[in-house]
Amino acid sequence: MEFFRFLKEEIAVIQERDPAIKSPLEVILYPTFRVMLSYRRAHRLYERGHFFRARRISQRAARKTGIEIHPGAEIGKGLFIDHGSGVIIGETTIIGDNVTLYQGVTLGGTGKECGKRHPTLCDNVMVSAGAKILGSFTIGENSKIGAGSVVLEEVPANCTVVGVPGRIVKRDNQKVPQSDLDQIHLPDPVKEDILSLQCENSALCNKIIDLEKQIRELKTELHAAVGKERKA
Repeated sequence: MEFFRFLKEEIAVIQERDPAIKSPLEVILYPTFRVMLSYRRAHRLYERGHFFRARRISQRAARKTGIEIHPGAEIGKGLFIDHGSGVIIGETTIIGDNVTLYQGVTLGGTGKECGKRHPTLCDNVMVSAGAKILGSFTIGENSKIGAGSVVLEEVPANCTVVGVPGRIVKRDNQKVPQSDLDQIHLPDPVKEDILSLQCENSALCNKIIDLEKQIRELKTELHAAVGKERKA
């Protein structure tokens, strides 16, 4: 009974978030479906103290799907991992409901902490392709992490983070990330800084040109005044 409920939920999640799916049967081919089925089994074993059996299941799933989820991670409902290759979810990771991860995402630790070492993702978070979230801090609900970003500190709710290291470029997002899965049309703080420097440089160049013009005019006036004095 639990399996059929899980199957129904997974079909709904994948159909909602992946426009490429054409029929419910395709769900069984999706890496996210297969790895989550294995994770649920492994997690139950892990909670009962059967660590080796749990890790054996998770490692088999990792080899087959390219998605490595430690059985100790706590994952809520509606997790969707699109494509999936290279996704790593560490042991003490906590993931809320309706979270979306893309390929190449790492939810890892820094290697310097004990106990809770991995991040906590609250409900409705979206982590774009290739992003790395490293540490035991929290990513607030409804937040979006841009592709290729490296996040090393806490992110409040309703924020957009991009860059290396990640910087908050937008607060109080109006839309829930799950209704807006756009990974590319995000603010680019590096580009904005470069454009700002270019504008400042252009303004300074114009000032220098004006000063040079004024100096030439002063020299011309000075030569004219000296010439008049000599004639006098």
